[in-house]
Amino acid sequence: MNKLQRASLAAALGAGLAFSTNAFAELPQVRVVTDPSFVPFEMMDTETGEMVGFDMDIINEVAERAGFEVALTTMEFNGIIPAVQTGSQEIAIAGVTITEERAEIVDFSDPYYDSGLRIMVRADNDSVETLEDLAGMTVATKIGSTSYDFLQENLGEDTEITPYPGTSDMYMALLGGNVDAAFYDAPNVGYFAQTRGEGRTKVVGPLYEGQQYGIVFHQGSQWVEPVNQALAEMREDGTYDEIYTKWFGEAPSAEE
Repeated sequence: MNKLQRASLAAALGAGLAFSTNAFAELPQVRVVTDPSFVPFEMMDTETGEMVGFDMDIINEVAERAGFEVALTTMEFNGIIPAVQTGSQEIAIAGVTITEERAEIVDFSDPYYDSGLRIMVRADNDSVETLEDLAGMTVATKIGSTSYDFLQENLGEDTEITPYPGTSDMYMALLGGNVDAAFYDAPNVGYFAQTRGEGRTKVVGPLYEGQQYGIVFHQGSQWVEPVNQALAEMREDGTYDEIYTKWFGEAPSAEE
């Protein structure tokens, strides 16, 4: 190979490297916010210091397919919708229930998880089986959640509703006897009862107010359609079922 050929090859390799580097560098970073305490959807891995969970696996897979990098921030749940609405955050994923009221101020992806609300009491409490049994009791729930709104609408005058900023505070209040019951999203309640609350708590009663979670965007976001396409592809190729099984033990039924 003569000098001219070597120079041409070097130039070609350099151009290729520059192109690939620029292509990687141009992948947009999108500000994504989550709630750090909604297990098993999002929680801090104490060993690595990283956020893990069902939602984290979903958003990372979605980002790879939709063509952006996740720049993750955490905050308390009641601040998440306002952060996206005002544009300080571009996307939120935190087990956010799709409601008509929220859809007036933010955009949602297609639903990616079916949920509802459940009651949890201490293991020795045999007096609570339904929502009506909570009348006259003290019930913990989470600030800014649909469970809080549901309790206000259905038991507001008959029950002392105590909102907490985080689920860990809510569940510790139940274990410590400061409240009689906790009322919150079914997967989170069930996960706590099977892990830290095992033998000390139990989930009772039916599933209330069937709900669907959606990924949240500021209105008019360019990412809604790419994210919906990514979610559809994940369901079609089995990736969604793999992530679901990892965190919940079995894939959702075909009806879900």
